[in-house]
Formats: sequence, C-alpha cells, structure tokens
Amino acid sequence: MKQTAPEPSIKADADRLADFVIFTQRNCILNLSTELIKGNVSFSQFFLLAYLSSEEYLTMSDIAKKIGHSTAAATGVVDRLESLSYVERVHATEDRRKILVRITPKGDKLVAKLRKEIASQLATLLAEMDEDAAPPVEVRMRAKDSHETLPEATPPARTPHESLTGDRTAGAT
Repeated sequence: MKQTAPEPSIKADADRLADFVIFTQRNCILNLSTELIKGNVSFSQFFLLAYLSSEEYLTMSDIAKKIGHSTAAATGVVDRLESLSYVERVHATEDRRKILVRITPKGDKLVAKLRKEIASQLATLLAEMDEDAAPPVEVRMRAKDSHETLPEATPPARTPHESLTGDRTAGAT
C-alpha cells in the first residue's frame, strides 16, 4: 500500500504541535525534575512507573522494551523502584518462574501527583498562548476555561494478587 504525503494543513498542524511539545517539555521537565529529586526517582524510573500505572503488570522483557534498556539494566531500574516501595515483583500463577512487576499504591500516588502537576502546568501554558502559537487541538479552550479546577488525579483500580494469571480480563467486570 503506497503512503501518500500528508495534506499541507495536517503537516502545518503537526509542525505546530511539534513546536508545542518541545516548548512544553522544557517547562514541564524542569519542574518534573525537582519533584523526582524529592522522591529519589530518575526520569527513566518515572517513565516506567507511568507505564505501570496504566497496566496491570509488565514482564521484565516488556519493561526493557518500554524503557529502551537491556533486560539487565531494566532489572536495576526495577530493583531501585522496589527498594523505594514504588513497585513489587510477583510470580505469575500459571508459571511461577515468570516474574511480573506491578506498581504499588505508593507508586500510583507519585504518578498521580506528578501527572496532576503536569496537567496543571500544561493548562496554564495553553491558557496563556495566543491563537497562532497554540497547538491545533480543541483542548486549548477547555484548558483555558478550566485550568483552575483540574480534577484530582486518582490512580487506576488494581486487581488483587490472585488475578495475575496472565489473563488480562481476569477480575474485570
């Protein structure tokens, strides 16, 4: 199947969005780094926590792929997060040799806190931008109207230990 070049308006929107991403990274990452220092967490460790906050669990090979490290290096990242009680290792019920890593409530709390701060910073940045500088998304106006009243970030519900069977639907309703 032959790929066609994007329409000029899509390309222009993508270029503006890329500029916005670069601009917001500078602002958000600087603030994020001060929060991560408080929790003794590196960017790589935080990005892993963010992945885990949206997954029931990940295997060590999944983690290595997600963070772009070798399995040995990923093990070190998990060791550090486990020593801080942000993640825990559990054995899969169908194969006890298989180690699964999942986020703890303490890790969820850290991710939720930082996600809320990032959302607040982004809402403020969007509200302050003029129409030409803003990214081509409708969320700009909603952010402008609601950046003072961002909802509390709540961690996703976790399934109990018994549901770690490898079946992603286990325990789901």
